[in-house]
Amino acid sequence: MDTIFALATARGRAGVAVIRLSGPAARTAVEQLAGPLPVHGRSLRLLREGAEVVDEALVLSFDHGRSFTGEVVVELHLHGSPAIVQAVLRILGNNADLRAAEAGEFTRRALENGRLDLAQVEGLADLIDAETEMQRRQAMRIFQGAMGAKANVWRAKLLRAAALIEATIDFADEDVPVDVRPEVEGLLVDVLIALEAEVAGVSVAERLRDGFEVAIVGRPNVGKSTLLNYLAGRDAAITSHVAGTTRDVIEVRMDIAGLPVTLLDTAGLRETADEVEQIGIARARSRAELADIRVHIVAADELPELPIQPGDIVLHPRGDETGDVNGISGLTGYGVQRLTGHIEQELSARVASVGVAMRERHRLAMVHAITLMAEVIDLLPDAVEKADLVAEDLRLAIRAIDSLVGRIDVEDILGEIFSSFCIGK
Repeated sequence: MDTIFALATARGRAGVAVIRLSGPAARTAVEQLAGPLPVHGRSLRLLREGAEVVDEALVLSFDHGRSFTGEVVVELHLHGSPAIVQAVLRILGNNADLRAAEAGEFTRRALENGRLDLAQVEGLADLIDAETEMQRRQAMRIFQGAMGAKANVWRAKLLRAAALIEATIDFADEDVPVDVRPEVEGLLVDVLIALEAEVAGVSVAERLRDGFEVAIVGRPNVGKSTLLNYLAGRDAAITSHVAGTTRDVIEVRMDIAGLPVTLLDTAGLRETADEVEQIGIARARSRAELADIRVHIVAADELPELPIQPGDIVLHPRGDETGDVNGISGLTGYGVQRLTGHIEQELSARVASVGVAMRERHRLAMVHAITLMAEVIDLLPDAVEKADLVAEDLRLAIRAIDSLVGRIDVEDILGEIFSSFCIGK
């Protein structure tokens, strides 16, 4: 196994920079810079290139099997000067026993050495990308092994069911006094219910990872762009008394009570001969239809331009002038707190359905397992005659569950996952 190294912290000037090495030659390589190291633990050392002192660094040593990667790992905690970092990277790069790490290679080694399962790797990627508190919490759940824990429970029940069916095959020529079918069906139903609940929450889980979309829609000049600017705390959209100023969808990322939200300011919905404005209106309708929530700004005596969907919010413009309890004003902030509270309440209710399945890959594996288990339940009345078919479906269902945490070959998806990691991770 090669010994790899990389900068594990962001590039640029900082108080501290960390360079990580992992592999059999890690300690030897660092000792050439810092002198003999203790077997494990930490020590403050002068790093030298020949007689010249490069930096004073905190050196952390991790034994084989007790590190992030599962290999011998040494970390150099340097002063965060770009010049110091480049000097140490240059020295390490000149060592024939070392090579620069590829993107995500440290984490890949952790996976290959059994320190993390595949779902934990995905959780770590989400944790690194987390921008809001809810994203952080969900990513940390997965990183700490929530998916693996549930998969182990499901797997154990399916293995028990498979063992009962295999016993039926093994003793097919004998009188087996116990009918195993009720127990097998009970085990399968338990797993089916759990998987169906997980599948139902995947679409919301993906929104939690990527961000919910809230579209502000309505006719021209009802205050959509002004409201967006107030919520964003900056002039993200051009405002004007001239109708049709907004021609394209303007996006602003926000954190609403820990929930990642992208606000969409859309073109005013109306009939127009202006071809450019027509394109903007078509885009507005398309994005609004796909959004998680639509905030309809419409006069109290008019109907919304788009159909009202569950979870949508209807507000009346110039609420600061009318005192309308359902009014809104991006000029003064009237009604904005109620609006954000409503958005938080609606999205939080949806997030409550989120389990541990966070990706389309998880959904597909679970749906496959559900299909196979449903087939087994259909075959159970004839389980004795069709025991081989039942056993094979159960083996395939177990394989689908195993794919969630990478117990089977998932090489085709590893490249995509690790490409999102930085070099030092």
